[in-house]
Amino acid sequence: MTPISNDSNPAVHSDDVPGEPSMLVSATVLASRWRSILLSALAASGLALGITFVVSPTYTAATSFLPPQQQSGLASSALASLGSLAGLAAGAAGLKSPADQYVSLLQSVTVADRIIDQFKLGEVYDLKLRSQVRQELGSNVRISLGKKDGLISVVVDDSEPGRAADMANAYVVQLRKLTSELAITEAQQRRAFFERQIKATQEALTKAQKALQDAGFTAGSINAEPKAAAETYAKLRAEKTAAEVKLQTLRSSLNDNALEVRSALAMVNALTTQLNQMTAQRDQDKPSDGDYLSKYREYKYQEALFESFARQLELAKLDEAREGALIQVVDTASPPDRRAKPKRVMTAALVFLISLFAAGGFVLARHRWKEQQKRPEQALLWQQFKLAFKR
Repeated sequence: MTPISNDSNPAVHSDDVPGEPSMLVSATVLASRWRSILLSALAASGLALGITFVVSPTYTAATSFLPPQQQSGLASSALASLGSLAGLAAGAAGLKSPADQYVSLLQSVTVADRIIDQFKLGEVYDLKLRSQVRQELGSNVRISLGKKDGLISVVVDDSEPGRAADMANAYVVQLRKLTSELAITEAQQRRAFFERQIKATQEALTKAQKALQDAGFTAGSINAEPKAAAETYAKLRAEKTAAEVKLQTLRSSLNDNALEVRSALAMVNALTTQLNQMTAQRDQDKPSDGDYLSKYREYKYQEALFESFARQLELAKLDEAREGALIQVVDTASPPDRRAKPKRVMTAALVFLISLFAAGGFVLARHRWKEQQKRPEQALLWQQFKLAFKR
């Protein structure tokens, strides 16, 4: 920066014009030093412009996509075959803003760690601690949800344009993987639920089938097939399980005094009572443990349950496909052809203005200081101030 001359202008003294306003005095002082002020600002602006050529450029890449849309109406119609299961969609649809949930998933530690491992950002940022790498990545990535259009945008800053675009697109890929692993939508929750039920029921069915094969066989057993009772019992168990899932879903967002929770609880209690009555009646009518009829009845129970859950699993998968779990990318990130930072012209202009005001302020402060020193009382105070440090 070009130094400002220390020579004071003898023609400008605030005491020489006692009736003039101080603003005019300040303007006169600045006018007398305008060359030094201007040269100082130009020097600072040139220095800032030179620094922008040394600093590594930053490139910005962005992608936007439409998050999966949930359609609870499709789920409700698909569950019409099981009355109590139809309420599962309404309970699970208690999610206020699914798009906000997808934004939170993109900002999760799981996604961040996968991005860090994929692009080896620890080496890129020259950081050793994982937490520091996550923090640096968070400062370089901006994820936002458009309130009007509902689109989610991922903006990534990086020193290399290709890596910036690849990282932005990688966030969408990782979101797809994460949503496939988690049950996010209502249909995905039902699908995961029935998959667990089928697995448990299949194990029970295998055991019942093995027990049936090990049991004896009598001619009268053929005429005593309890198919109707087995199907009724299986339907009750399926409805009770679905009602319990609905109750748990409602309790996650409502308190126990809510009308919906009390209604769902009453449904669970009613189904439990019916199921207990049927189980008690079955135990009374059941022959000895080694009897073929007893094991055949248990086998039919498990078989009916398995078929019921299998049907509901297929409906849940169909709803999941209809809900559009596919993330629809609107704009794919491409390598930017221009740097985002530093903005050289803007930086130089901003530094010029700041330096201009700073140099002007320095000139005014220096002039004010010299004027104060010329007064006897101020000179005496200044001498006392310097003597205080020598004691």
